[in-house]
Amino acid sequence: MAPTVVTFPSGALTGEGTVVRVHDDIVVLDATPFHPVDHTWPDQPGDAGVLRSGDESVRVSEAVMAALSDEGEFAIGADIPAKRGAEGWTWLVGHRLSGPTPAWLADGAAVEAEVDGVTRAGLSRGHTACHLASLALDAALADLWRKDPGSDPLGNPDFEGRANQSSRIHPDGSVDDYRLGKSLRRAGFDPDGLAATLSARQERINALLAAWVASGGASRIDVDGPTIVDRRMWRCVLPEGEVGFLCGGTHVASLAEFASIRVSLDLSDPQLLVMTTTAAPSI
Repeated sequence: MAPTVVTFPSGALTGEGTVVRVHDDIVVLDATPFHPVDHTWPDQPGDAGVLRSGDESVRVSEAVMAALSDEGEFAIGADIPAKRGAEGWTWLVGHRLSGPTPAWLADGAAVEAEVDGVTRAGLSRGHTACHLASLALDAALADLWRKDPGSDPLGNPDFEGRANQSSRIHPDGSVDDYRLGKSLRRAGFDPDGLAATLSARQERINALLAAWVASGGASRIDVDGPTIVDRRMWRCVLPEGEVGFLCGGTHVASLAEFASIRVSLDLSDPQLLVMTTTAAPSI
């Protein structure tokens, strides 16, 4: 069995594939437009949609990562005991069905795969907005570092990389948690300074995001190869220059797809900064 070929990086919502494995309610195709939720960093939910063959169809509730070991062990989602791309495993996209697996979905069957485009578009906006918000956050907190923690793609101190402990993307937004503990203080960050100036930092972030949205820059995903295990890089053109992140998710094609992106910062727990990002689509 070969790794699943994926077409979602190009924005594809439909495609044809052949069933190569059926495991309970999980169907694996040799090729798919569905984006799966990552089993190690599940920030973006997997795509939902439909699998069809002739007049028959079945709903896909979510696409998930699956993997087949060289010894024949088949694992799904959080049960996969290795990081994506690890040796000894073939990496696959599983389509979790919302009901019983019909008889026509058997090994070797040719099917049409169709992603829910409305939900995909919302998740793509949410993911792009999440990355832009993290860059704006880094810029707004740059003067709070006494030591160099490393740089983000815009050359600012990488608060995102140092402090982010979870990211949850949803249609047209995200919620990111940043741990402000002793290790961050030792790394040279000033949490007390952040607390004293939180409103001003939030205004700075939102001003940067407004300027970036107004620029209407292009956004894309570059790929090293066609399969789910190949490296993918999100790139976006900003007034400051082109930026890029390693990223397995989906994204908009242009910042012109946004009417606005705004964040709110919450420091109710002095050890935890919560950034909520909200995007409004352009009409």
